[in-house]
Amino acid sequence: MALSSVHGFPRIGRRRELKFATERYWAGDASREELAEVARAIRRGNWALMRDAGIDLIPSSDFSLYDQVLDATVLVGAVPERFRGAEDPYFAMARGTPDAPAMEMTKWFDTNYHFIVPELAPDTGFELSHTKPFDEYAEARDLGVQTKPVLIGPVTYLLLSKAGEDAAEDLDPLALLDPLVEVYAQAVGRLGELGADWIELHEPALVQDRREPELEAVRRAYERLGGVRGRPRIAVATYFDHAGNALPLLRDLPVEGVGLDFTSGARNVELLREAGGLGDKTLFAGIVDGRNVWANDLRASLALLDDLRARAGEVVVSSSCSLQHVPLDLGDEPGLDGELKGWMAFAVQKLKELATLARAVDDPGDVAVELDESAAVQGARRSSPRTRSAAVRERVAALDEGDTSRTSALEVRGAAQRERLRLPIFPTTTIGSFPQTGELRSARMALRGGDVDESEYERRMRAEVERVIRLQEELGLDVLVHGEPERNDMVQYFGERMEGYAFTENGWVQSYGSRYVRPPIVYGDVARPEPITIDWITYAGSLTDRPVKGMLTAPLTMLKWSFVRDDQPEADTCRQIALALRDEVVDLERAGVPIVQIDDPAIREGLPLRHEAWDDYLEWAVECFRICSSGVRDETQIQTHMCYSEFGDILDHIQRMDADVLLIEAARSRMELLHDWARSGYRGDVGPGVYDIHSPRIPSAGEMAELLRAAARVLDPEQLWVTPDCGLKTRRYEEVEPALRNMVDAAREVRRELAPAPA
Repeated sequence: MALSSVHGFPRIGRRRELKFATERYWAGDASREELAEVARAIRRGNWALMRDAGIDLIPSSDFSLYDQVLDATVLVGAVPERFRGAEDPYFAMARGTPDAPAMEMTKWFDTNYHFIVPELAPDTGFELSHTKPFDEYAEARDLGVQTKPVLIGPVTYLLLSKAGEDAAEDLDPLALLDPLVEVYAQAVGRLGELGADWIELHEPALVQDRREPELEAVRRAYERLGGVRGRPRIAVATYFDHAGNALPLLRDLPVEGVGLDFTSGARNVELLREAGGLGDKTLFAGIVDGRNVWANDLRASLALLDDLRARAGEVVVSSSCSLQHVPLDLGDEPGLDGELKGWMAFAVQKLKELATLARAVDDPGDVAVELDESAAVQGARRSSPRTRSAAVRERVAALDEGDTSRTSALEVRGAAQRERLRLPIFPTTTIGSFPQTGELRSARMALRGGDVDESEYERRMRAEVERVIRLQEELGLDVLVHGEPERNDMVQYFGERMEGYAFTENGWVQSYGSRYVRPPIVYGDVARPEPITIDWITYAGSLTDRPVKGMLTAPLTMLKWSFVRDDQPEADTCRQIALALRDEVVDLERAGVPIVQIDDPAIREGLPLRHEAWDDYLEWAVECFRICSSGVRDETQIQTHMCYSEFGDILDHIQRMDADVLLIEAARSRMELLHDWARSGYRGDVGPGVYDIHSPRIPSAGEMAELLRAAARVLDPEQLWVTPDCGLKTRRYEEVEPALRNMVDAAREVRRELAPAPA
């Protein structure tokens, strides 16, 4: 009988219990044991859900208080020295302490999930230092649930790491493979002693382009793990794309199972054929999409499974990746449009799809009703008029080269903007949002609940805008923002005001730590019926003589941070969003707004994991930004913001975006990114973040001044802006005010040192 399996499950709780418990612990209002009890309740609820849905291979150790890669760092004893004396080293690594900056955070492959980057050195000593996977396996076993422990694989762990603060930058992490694998061997052996039948080691790094030494490291690692006495069966799981040149290696490893993604990595079918299949290995077939919300086409999946059965000893019906990337339960969405809801499946519904497909592999007649229902859903979605707009499609078809180009060159525009703005060297600004206080959230809830009307809500938001403007003036910032008090989320806010989007009430997914988002759902053609931000920005501008920026989210980020329709190419949807936002940019300029910031943090994270697909993606991604930003005059400055990704390999394309000012995350990496900017000859202005807003730590003026001096040694000082790493929405004013005051002081100090002498 075919089995069903899940790579991982949402860990935040049905009502975000983990978020609130974690934040109470951080605030000192709850103990570690109280936090642990909430975590236990979520884990047990998840196991029960999966067991009751009929899942055969239920994951354990996929749960995390913050991040699964951070969990691996703790498990193998790779805690950097600066955190070893912390009261709680686990959270100190993620959030920092007054004396120790947090570890770097970046995107988990091409998702919007962030992980904590391991820091290693040539003398890093690995040892089995935690009992989490063993405790959670035993916890589930004691409840009568036999689980399949899952861990980040050793090769992926090393390939995701970076040199620690005291290590040489050219550290080869794979030089540490053998001692690390010995720790994994101990963990695998111990899980075997506890009674585990399967263990799943996740190696998503194998879906990227890998050189022969890296593949040889995989071979060496699993030859050692395959030789552990008394071990469970090992499945090596890949996901997010096809396995490429790693597939023959996976076929030949001394392990019992291989996981392949057939949703994001459709080419795996062809690769399996070319490789002659997996022999007698078990194929964990990632057939149910763990990254999007659309209902599975059960008949199409069953046909694929029938083909795959001939290419492996056994086929296990699996999610494509962890289900942590989708919301928990469609049943928690009573307000979602009924027709649209019928087209979707969240994590709980995907469990049913997996169990149904596993039954269908053995006897399709046993699930004939479910197969017919699935076919009806697919047909209804394809034929629905709600997904298409003739006007939108005609406008996209009419795009030409003039719609993607500014009138003048960057240098000409820069002179016009300097004349208009009259800013000092090292101008200071922020990324956009200011803290979302309890009062703001309460006002939004009161509006949704009907306790206040629109006019009262607007009055409260305008009062907050004025407070934020006055604070920025008092702090001495040069370019101001309105603070975005009226916005719930940088994507959702705009999507709610566009056609073609749907929204959830409880569709939360984890972005990092206790930061969760509710991605919008793009189900149809996108258009902007009316202006969105004009009134808020012009009101803020009326309160001050200083420039106030208009704040928008770029089309690519609107696309990538949503659950996007899968019935047309992403590029087509992105062009529709770009045209909708272009209208907003033009309206802001007409209203007299001198600077429009179009945030595009997703451009690098959306980069395909295989180089073979880069050029096509970057071509339309850059095109969409230019469609959005190119309808304005020279003197209107276009800024953009990007964060928490490595940008060095796409700098030519970032230059082609043709923004006037680029604001980037740089504080956690200590300005490492700027060397790439210098080598590329980047011509625009750059604002490298000097304040890490994802940590409660308040950097001193001296510390930020040192970062600015480091930046000025790499780039021309006249190119440099001074800014935090990201928006301030998640921080408290008690942290933000002193940090921004220090930032302004740092800018003034370095300005005095480096400002050009008068002619």
